Amino acid sequence: MSMEKNENKKVSRRDFVRGASLAAGGFVIVPRHVLGRGFVAPSDKLNIAGIGAGGKGEGDLKEFSTSPNVNIVALCDVDDRRAANSRLRFPKAKYYKDFREMLDKEKKHIDACSISTPDNIHAIATLSAMQLGKHVYTQKPLAHDIYEARLLAQAAKRYKVVTQMGNQGGSSDGVRKAKEMHDAGLIGDVHTVYVWTNRPVWPQGLPTPTGKFEVPKELDWDLWLGPAKTIDYNPAYLPFSWRGWSAFGTGALGDMACHMMDPAFRLLPIDFPDSVECSVPTSWTDDGKEAKYPDGFPAASIIHLNYPRKDGKGDIKVTWMDGGLLPRLPDELLPGEPFGGNDGGAMFEGTKGKMLVDCYGENPRLLPSKLMAETEMPKAVLPRVPEGHYIQWVNACIAGYGKLPTSSPFEYAGPFAESILIGNLAIRSWNLENKDAKNRHDRYLGRKKLQWDAKAMRITNFEEANQFVKREYREGWNVSL
Repeated sequence: MSMEKNENKKVSRRDFVRGASLAAGGFVIVPRHVLGRGFVAPSDKLNIAGIGAGGKGEGDLKEFSTSPNVNIVALCDVDDRRAANSRLRFPKAKYYKDFREMLDKEKKHIDACSISTPDNIHAIATLSAMQLGKHVYTQKPLAHDIYEARLLAQAAKRYKVVTQMGNQGGSSDGVRKAKEMHDAGLIGDVHTVYVWTNRPVWPQGLPTPTGKFEVPKELDWDLWLGPAKTIDYNPAYLPFSWRGWSAFGTGALGDMACHMMDPAFRLLPIDFPDSVECSVPTSWTDDGKEAKYPDGFPAASIIHLNYPRKDGKGDIKVTWMDGGLLPRLPDELLPGEPFGGNDGGAMFEGTKGKMLVDCYGENPRLLPSKLMAETEMPKAVLPRVPEGHYIQWVNACIAGYGKLPTSSPFEYAGPFAESILIGNLAIRSWNLENKDAKNRHDRYLGRKKLQWDAKAMRITNFEEANQFVKREYREGWNVSL
C-alpha cells in the first residue's frame, strides 16, 4: 500500500476506510462479501518500515506485527548483529543500514515508520519520514533536545500524518482512572507532584571513554554517530550505555520521564515550565579530586520544575528524582505498603489529599489507601484503549490523518518532551554554573534557578545554558522544516 497523495484517484484511501469499524484488536477494512470473514486485502494493509530493528526497535516491530493489518516491509539498522532477530522474523522485508537510502528507495512502498534508535537520531529520522508523508511512531523521549521536540510538534501539523510517541502508559486504563479521580475533585487542587525512578540502570557519572578499538565489521560506526561529532569507536557506548552520554542519549530523564511524568501532564493544566533548577551529587577522580564529567549525565539528580497553571490558578511544582533518590515517605502510607512500583512512581499532593500511582500511571490510589474502599469512585467517562498503544496507532494510520485519535500525538508529546529535556538542560548547565567554584561550599552557593521563556525557547538569566537548547549538527545531518 502506498500513502502517496493523489486527490484525483477515483477511490481515495480515505473514502475506502470511512465506513471501517474499530474493534478491540483492529479494523474490519474490507466488506466480508468481498473476501469472506477474517480476510484483509494485502493492498490495504499498513506497510511499516523499522528504523532501528534491534533492542527496543525489535520489540516495537513485533508488537505492530500482531495486527493482521500490518506488513513489515523494510528494516534498517546500522548494526547487523542487533538486526538479526528482526531479519529472521520478517524475512521478506528489505534490509538497509542507512535510513535515508531506505526512505529514498522504498518511499513508494512504505506507509509508516517505527523509529527506535539512540536518541540523537530520533528527530532527523522522524522528520525525514514525515516530509515524505509517512506516519511515524517514535520512541521516547521523542527527540534529543528542546529545539527538536518543538520542531516535531510543528511538523505534525504541517505534514498531517498520524503520530505517536512510544510512552505506552499513555494508553493505559490506569492513567485514565487517575484523571477521572482527579477531575472528580477527590484530592482537590494539585499544587505539588513528586516523580521518581530507579534509573539509571547503566553506567553514569563516569569519565569519557578513551582508547583505540577496532570497529566490528557488522557495525557502520559513522552512521551510528549520525548528527553527533566524529569520535573514535568505543564499545563502552554500545549497545545500551549510550543513554548515559549527552552526545547520544538523554540520561535517566530521557529513558523514564516520558513514562513517569506522563500522568502529571494528562491530569493537570500544565504545558511549559517557567523555571527549572537541579542538583547532582559530587563525582570524584581516582586520586581523590572533585571531578567534572561534562560529556555524560550524573549518577543521580533532582530536578525542580515550576509550571504556571493554564487556568491561571497559581503554580504547580513538579520534582523529578532519579539514581535512587526518593521523596520522603508520606505519613498516610502504612508500614509495608509499597511506595510506587518497581521502576518508580508519582505522588500528587492536593488541597484535599494525596494520590499515588505506579510506573505508567498504573494502580492509582488515594492515601491513606483505606480511602479507596470508603470513597465513591467516579464512573469511567474517558475512552479506553483496549487495543493498546501500538495497535491504536496502526488503526489511526489506516483510517487516515484526523480520523482516529492517538494517545501521544506529537502535538501532546512535543511540549511534554520539552519539559523533560529542559530538565536535562539544567543538568548539563550544572558544571557551567559552578565552573569557578573553588570548593564544594562555593559550588552550592553558585546554584541557579534558570528562568525559561517557552515562547522564545530561551533561558533568560544564564546565557551559557542556551547552548543546550539546540545542539550543533555534523555536516549533512541538519534538522529543519
